[in-house]
Amino acid sequence: MMNHDDINLPWVVAEVTAAFYRYEDALVSNNVAVLDELFWHDKNTVRLGAGENLYGIDEIRAFRAARPSAGLQRTLRHTVITTFGEDYAVCSTEFTRAGTERIGRQQQTWVRFAYGWRIVAAQVSLMS
Repeated sequence: MMNHDDINLPWVVAEVTAAFYRYEDALVSNNVAVLDELFWHDKNTVRLGAGENLYGIDEIRAFRAARPSAGLQRTLRHTVITTFGEDYAVCSTEFTRAGTERIGRQQQTWVRFAYGWRIVAAQVSLMS
């Protein structure tokens, strides 16, 4: 059972925040190697996007490899990172891309493994 004192431990929040922004930097620069590194390399990893449903690391890798590298810059807002204990976190944010008022939403579930923090599930949506 989760103890409230274990929610948002400062050092865990700092680690996850660093991992989240490393992912964000890799996303907007289309650094596929880092994006791949930060996802859990397992068939149970899920990424649900605005136009795709990807199940397993192989489908996520194929999507990243085929994705255009232009137009990926975005501005984040309302980013909330919440950690639960030392090994589990949820990152939620909204974003807008240059030239549009359309708001996107992104949520990621992160888990600490022996080799570091990894995204085990991600969801991206675009609001009309």
